Amino acid sequence: MAIHMQGRCVCKRLQYSLDLDSPESARTTLCHCHSCRRAFGTNYGLTAKVPLDAFKYKAGRPKKYKQENGVTREFCENCGAFICEYGQEAADKFRYVMWGTLDEPEKVPPKGEFFCKSRPEWMPELPGVFHKKEIKE
Repeated sequence: MAIHMQGRCVCKRLQYSLDLDSPESARTTLCHCHSCRRAFGTNYGLTAKVPLDAFKYKAGRPKKYKQENGVTREFCENCGAFICEYGQEAADKFRYVMWGTLDEPEKVPPKGEFFCKSRPEWMPELPGVFHKKEIKE
């Protein structure tokens, strides 16, 4: 079942759409790595990995910032909202869309959790999803 989704930044100048073959085409994960914690300013990052051809900007043009580790982050130049990211190896294949920028994020719920060894003790484990304790950071 194909699904169409939309998303946007806080000020609505940067808008995008996702056209997925099915909800399974998106792999939403919670990540507790150091990079995600800093980028999101929280104890985790929540992104939906989607095929590049499913992701299209509809309004506005993103500002891009390439980190030393090769990860490129796209964000709104006006309000600063972070829309997506991708590494050099995924640049022509995928986008990792910030789950909270989707208008209906519940359509693509988390399927996994990464860097679980870095999850704060007070934060509960997500039930019923894949858990990976260690990945080379």
